[in-house]
Amino acid sequence: MKTLDQIAAELQGYDPTALPATTVGDFLAQLVEPLSDTETVGIFEALDRVLAQDIVSPIDVPPHDNAAMDGFALRGACLSGDGETVLRVVGTCYAGDARWSHLIPADACVRIMTGAVMPDGLDTVVPVEFVRTDRDGAQERVHIPAGVVQPGDHRRRRGEDLTAGRAAVRAGQRLGPAALGLIASLGIAQVPVVRRLRVAYFSTGDEIVSLGEPLREGAIYDSNRYTVYGLLRRLGVEVIDLGVVRDDPAALEAAFRQAAAQADAVITSGGVSMGEADHTKAMMRRLGDVAFWRIAMRPGRPMAVGRLLDPAGGAPTVLFGLPGNPVAVMVTFLAFVRPALLRMMGARETAPVLLRARSAEPMRKKPGRTEYQRGIVTREADGTLRVRTTGNQGSGVLRSMVEANGLIVLGQQQGPVAVGDEVDVMMFDGVI
Repeated sequence: MKTLDQIAAELQGYDPTALPATTVGDFLAQLVEPLSDTETVGIFEALDRVLAQDIVSPIDVPPHDNAAMDGFALRGACLSGDGETVLRVVGTCYAGDARWSHLIPADACVRIMTGAVMPDGLDTVVPVEFVRTDRDGAQERVHIPAGVVQPGDHRRRRGEDLTAGRAAVRAGQRLGPAALGLIASLGIAQVPVVRRLRVAYFSTGDEIVSLGEPLREGAIYDSNRYTVYGLLRRLGVEVIDLGVVRDDPAALEAAFRQAAAQADAVITSGGVSMGEADHTKAMMRRLGDVAFWRIAMRPGRPMAVGRLLDPAGGAPTVLFGLPGNPVAVMVTFLAFVRPALLRMMGARETAPVLLRARSAEPMRKKPGRTEYQRGIVTREADGTLRVRTTGNQGSGVLRSMVEANGLIVLGQQQGPVAVGDEVDVMMFDGVI
């Protein structure tokens, strides 16, 4: 395991007093390591968990050729190229029935339902809405106009989704609803997943008041504890709430030691900015290997990262010391902490997905830092995405994070944005 100094030495241009946002991600990717512990859970408990090993299909999916639509199954070679095709209807195939056991004559077809097994020798389905039917006495006939289908149309082939022995879902994928359905379609009820990441968190500061306490003069209610809780729950980790910790050496040491003993990672808010009481930073240094950064970003400039030693001798706990301002907490979590936690969870895809949208307004921006502005993305009549800011971008204006549906990400070297310029947007949907 590399020390923080070793990681820093490998990063070109590393400067903790003016750290580019892109370098933060590179640093954290080396600081954190994926969990190795796994467990097996029922498929209903596997949602949002990270798959520990490939799920290999034991069967072909679908297990047989079947009809993709309600209609009539026939031999494609029977279709007339320049006139109407008339075939006798000799039976009906329902979904769930065994394969049709009778030989179908060349001048005949069968009525078939979506999902039903294709009878031997038949390779094409003509949808019911494309044909007309009539009767010649007791015999039903189907009339198929020329050109409405080609041989092989509307037939799902055996194994076209998956063939037996092929990996259906790869290790490292977070299991969403579609993955659960795919796994269930293979007859698999138990899923190997990485154990849940345990993350402790607490707020610091003598000015912070918890809910249920009277709001004294000069104090504020703690919001960071609840936003961090929500962000962690959305991530699917095991959350350890250590509450509000006063800016007192003994209380801080107890909180850090508890986190180091119980959690894989700990997140604090407050106590890492210049000018704040130094108890938090001093305790971080005392209990582990910690770096203090001033990141070239807005909001969220101060941040601490490192490792706390487990008093019982176990694996160290990764530390993320976030600033105290509510919006800065959320931005630094989304930009840096969330990808790092996903990596610890064993996920293959950790970087946030950025969309491109055209700016609906000018934005002031100086090169030299990355800015994360709260934005509202809408879709125009022509289908293009357009984004505008929420207005006041102060790091304490938590209301703006509620109004926004994404963060406008303006890169370090980017200058002012004009109306119509394309910008990157980190969308919130499903994340916060």
